[in-house]
Amino acid sequence: MGNLLKVLTCTDLEQEPNFFLDFENAQPTDAEREVWEQVDVVLKDAKAVLDELQAYKGAGQEIREAIQNPNDDVLQEQAWAAVVPLVGKLKKFYQFSQRLEAALHSLLGALTSESYNDPTQHLEREQALAKQFAEILHFTLRFDELKADGENEVNNELANRISLFYADATPMLKALSDGTTKFVSENKNLPIENTTDCLSTMASVCKVMLETPEYRSRFTSEETVSFCLRVMVGVIILYDYVHPVGAFAKSSKIDMKGCIKVLKDQPPNSVEGLLNALRYTTKHLNDESTNKTIKSMLQ
Repeated sequence: MGNLLKVLTCTDLEQEPNFFLDFENAQPTDAEREVWEQVDVVLKDAKAVLDELQAYKGAGQEIREAIQNPNDDVLQEQAWAAVVPLVGKLKKFYQFSQRLEAALHSLLGALTSESYNDPTQHLEREQALAKQFAEILHFTLRFDELKADGENEVNNELANRISLFYADATPMLKALSDGTTKFVSENKNLPIENTTDCLSTMASVCKVMLETPEYRSRFTSEETVSFCLRVMVGVIILYDYVHPVGAFAKSSKIDMKGCIKVLKDQPPNSVEGLLNALRYTTKHLNDESTNKTIKSMLQ
């Protein structure tokens, strides 16, 4: 695995890991294969879920006409016929979020186990699982970005009709955050640091790869840059939910100023959704203990 992940150095100031994690080519070892194959089944369906959400057309016109003409049975039936498939889609997305949570638990179980001494060793020797963890985070933020794009349409159509997870502003991210918190609470014999250190290490790895030209040049596609940015933001949000004082506290093992700077160094408008995710979906940003500089960077 040495050619996939080379640990080059570590700063004395923050003990920040500085290595390249191969998000493009990592393949499972024999030790990883059982968990990898379980998660792979879920991830293969993730693309279809995104495609279905992206192709969503809505039924706003049918519903508006039915509301405006309450005594027109034909229009009522047309609206109902348009809404029923949409409710089915929301149920499908909700059920997929439960599968995603189960996959997350499997990955966290492997990546936070006591089989290695620290998260760096886990990431070095279990790259394929780290890649799958990253793919789940990437999917989660992409799903919520697409959901937000159509949020007004969906709310107009389905307000007061269903109360599935879709009503949340970032439903997949909430499911993943809740799933991570549940994993920690259900594994009380596992030190919480095993989970939070795994998350902070992943955030640091992404930040370093994005800000280091030597590493960034090894990406074969610009899509990997977007992937890496989403993963970085995703693990920050999970860390903020799981860690007792969050990602923005002075004691946090995530260099939040550095991560925000990496985001702001990207082309204009390309990362606004990710910055908004930090602004509006984290738990501790508005705590009094949060550094004022960090707050101002996200204003």
